[in-house]
Amino acid sequence: MTTAGAVRLRVMVTDTWDHVDLEAPPELTLAAVKQQALAAATGRSLDPATYEIKYRGALVLDESATVAGLRLSDGAPLIVLPRRRRPVW
Repeated sequence: MTTAGAVRLRVMVTDTWDHVDLEAPPELTLAAVKQQALAAATGRSLDPATYEIKYRGALVLDESATVAGLRLSDGAPLIVLPRRRRPVW
């Protein structure tokens, strides 16, 4: 059950290839969404500055934007991935 005005976001974290469902109030920033998703998916405290967040395939340049500011709706898909590509061995 969500609180009044909150939306459920579905965030894919590529480090674990897992989806995280978050309940986000309208005033929550995308930087906070990214940090919460990383912590929930990995169980570790990672540096969020080394990750980026995308919405509908586009990089979110201003992570201080809020859930309401981007007009995210219930079930909105986001993806959190490393800023730099990693080599595959």
